[in-house]
Amino acid sequence: MSSAHSAVPTAGSVPSPSSSSAAAAAAPTVAELLEFVRRTARDEALIASLPLDPEGRTWIRLDGPGGSEAWLIGWPPGTGTGWHDHADSIGAFTTAAGVLKEHSLAVRLPTDGWKTLELTDGVDRSRELAAGQGRAFGQNHVHEVLNESEDVHAISVHAYYPPLPRIRRFSRTGAVLRLEQTESPEDWQ
Repeated sequence: MSSAHSAVPTAGSVPSPSSSSAAAAAAPTVAELLEFVRRTARDEALIASLPLDPEGRTWIRLDGPGGSEAWLIGWPPGTGTGWHDHADSIGAFTTAAGVLKEHSLAVRLPTDGWKTLELTDGVDRSRELAAGQGRAFGQNHVHEVLNESEDVHAISVHAYYPPLPRIRRFSRTGAVLRLEQTESPEDWQ
């Protein structure tokens, strides 16, 4: 979540002692993460509490289910993530306001040991996710998320398990995907 402005965390961002012990007992599934982000996206008071910045993304860390990492994110018009994955974490996200576009690759990338890959035809996927729509994904899911609107903020809810150990950032030129950098939690928190 680089090059964004961090919002002040809410009380919900502090995990309770009982949630820590629950996390050790049962890891959430992708279905549970998707249900959490959908339910959270319907919380109108929480969505309205996110400060929106016209220049950069804003976010609030949330207490996700089963020890997962969760975020409420504001997207100014014309902003996006760039190509990335969430490494070994599974995840889900739902649009709470506005419309987000996701471009993804229907291909399993090697986890480590590469810098450049040539993608085959037919691996590109694209979907629009309006308010209330979301998706879940498995490990090493490569995508970019964009707010293509020229004048409307978008807001979304995201959850990942295990909490993000790293994010790999990619550049793409035609069919060539290039690993540019690997970020760890201290880079975005």
